[in-house]
Amino acid sequence: MSEQIYKQQDELAKLIERHTGQDGIHTTVIPSLFFSRHSTVTGPNHGVHNPSLCIVVQGEKQVWLAQEHFTYGPADYLVASVDLPVIAQITKATYDVPYLALKLEFRPGQILELLSDSEIQVGLKENTKRAMFVSPMELCMLDAVIRLVCLLDNPKDIPVLAPIYTKEILYRVLQGQHGGILKQMAIEGSYTYRIRDVIEYIKNHYNQSFKVEELAEIANMSVSSLHRHFKEVTAMSPIQFQKQLRLQEARRLLLTESTDAADVAFRVGYESPSQFSREYSRMFGFPPKEDIKRLREEYDQRANA
Repeated sequence: MSEQIYKQQDELAKLIERHTGQDGIHTTVIPSLFFSRHSTVTGPNHGVHNPSLCIVVQGEKQVWLAQEHFTYGPADYLVASVDLPVIAQITKATYDVPYLALKLEFRPGQILELLSDSEIQVGLKENTKRAMFVSPMELCMLDAVIRLVCLLDNPKDIPVLAPIYTKEILYRVLQGQHGGILKQMAIEGSYTYRIRDVIEYIKNHYNQSFKVEELAEIANMSVSSLHRHFKEVTAMSPIQFQKQLRLQEARRLLLTESTDAADVAFRVGYESPSQFSREYSRMFGFPPKEDIKRLREEYDQRANA
């Protein structure tokens, strides 16, 4: 990275540290902007990565999308253009130099507005590509991000300037080497746009069984075309995608509601508790009961540290 980028990273780190002060995920008065601070490395965390731009200012993070692995730190930024079930892990963080990062969420409508306002050329039939990518950090993007974060000290300016700075940041992503991935997400009729509709359907009906023919009809594709494009976008099949959503929700229910594993299995759509237990163990490394006990013990240890 250039010396200028290092200076801006340092400025941004100081801003995030000032607005967080303690470990955790922090919301801001800009609804789409979130900060993250961690003074230790973390174990693998499962979750759904929503459409967003993520910038690590200090430390390093790794993200797994199915079998694909993404690593990014201060020299890069990561973008997810659709909702994706992932595993994430902070791999560099210390008490003296904590992991500091920000996430800026966005909507397809914001990308479409940008495409309408600019002269960026878009091809409807561009090849489908993975909906997650890492790109090199650029000075012009960091400059816009710092201006956006500085608005937190001037809340009265947020309604007018936050949308402008956000638009500038997203424009820089569109102009970057993987900008085409973001374009396709917003263009009605593109393969990625249609796969996004299927993802939304699976998210809203994750606990219900479905026929692949039904998903193909939603996407207005043949079954074989749906499978091919869905895997190109998400790195997994529709069934694998649904399974990840089911198991993540099951883990959340077991942690928050202290309910029976068999009951949770039925609630998230499994007909067989034994199959649920097998797939849960395969995904999280432990059977449900043992996994939840382990997670609660880890939480208690951190709380008492």
